[in-house]
Amino acid sequence: MNDLAHYAQQTAANAQAASRALSIATGEQKIAWLHRTAELIRANFELLQAENERDLQKAPEYGLASAAIDRLRITDARLSGICDALEEVALLPDPVGEVIGSNPRPNGLLVTQVRVPLGVVFFIFESRPNVTVDAAALCVKSGNAVILRGGKEAFYSNQALHGLIKSALGETGLPEHAVQLVSTTDREAVGHFLGLDEFIDVTIPRGGKSLIERVANEATMPVIKHYDGICHVFIDKAADLQMARQIAVNSKCQRPGVCNAMETLLIHADVANQFWPEIAADLKAEGVELRCCDRSRQLTPDATAVTEEDYRTEYLELILSVRIVDDLAAAIAHINEYGSRHTDAIVTNDLSASTSFTGSIDSAAVHVNASTRFNDGGEYGLGAEIGISTDKFHARGPCGLRELTSYKYVVHGSGQIK
Repeated sequence: MNDLAHYAQQTAANAQAASRALSIATGEQKIAWLHRTAELIRANFELLQAENERDLQKAPEYGLASAAIDRLRITDARLSGICDALEEVALLPDPVGEVIGSNPRPNGLLVTQVRVPLGVVFFIFESRPNVTVDAAALCVKSGNAVILRGGKEAFYSNQALHGLIKSALGETGLPEHAVQLVSTTDREAVGHFLGLDEFIDVTIPRGGKSLIERVANEATMPVIKHYDGICHVFIDKAADLQMARQIAVNSKCQRPGVCNAMETLLIHADVANQFWPEIAADLKAEGVELRCCDRSRQLTPDATAVTEEDYRTEYLELILSVRIVDDLAAAIAHINEYGSRHTDAIVTNDLSASTSFTGSIDSAAVHVNASTRFNDGGEYGLGAEIGISTDKFHARGPCGLRELTSYKYVVHGSGQIK
């Protein structure tokens, strides 16, 4: 066994041992750890930003685009947001031990279905240091040990955050290996972890499509994932057009480098002549490059012609595909053909249209008269999320505390035999 393989196996074995201790930790201990971690982060803004600056200085070596650098950057506001998220998770009900159902049988057996942790989570992610803390918070609160494998671009930021997380674990009596950070950036290490299904119960990748495809292909344990965030907003003929302008601009521009940002705007032909020139001007003012179908280019001739490949592309930057469609059915057909089942929205005041849209779009989240940017664990009231899944098993949409649990049957009898 080489050094990397041995390191991966030892780390995973430590996590498994920690998960067994963590599964019976009290809710009070976990809450104390969340609050203490927030306190330590608030007390160390200067240290964390200094380590983050080391990562930012190296970002050009990795060829990071401006959106990726933005995801990497730690600011006072983002650090405060991290602490707020920790405290929100602390307030959420502890899912471990929840009785999902209870069924007394005619023979006197009492059959209960009880929520339990998954066990050990191997979490692979890129760029955003806040994800380090979100993942740790959700896993520990739900009774799971987690092995964190961040990208090389956030190496120093993640090391600093993990140091504070580990200190808080020790101070609150939780196992020190409940949250571990992979100490090497060697890509080969990931392959070793993905083969350790005897220790690791689930892998969650969060990053680019190539990373997620690699994990899905190599993992010997279940994977919770989404590949792309090709999100759509459809402006129906019955839309409030002022509302539609605000939703479209927010969906694309508020933070273009994230998976729930709009990548394609669809417009009903009946309102296109009125709506498209106005929203096009709004988007251009935000620096958005427009890639338009033939019908929309007639109204904005300076736009680039859209291609078939554009409709299948998650840009993660200020680029937008645009298509004018004849009706609601055409919009639904486009989304089901080109979408990634992540987040899609309709803007309409027609109840029949919204009902048809929400029933026909097979995505993890379907919004009516709201920005795609709301597909987020915090915005949905989950406190935080470890990722967004477009799968249908075992979790779908933002993955919070409940999605990090399974269940088992506990049966109480009084000597029954069969």
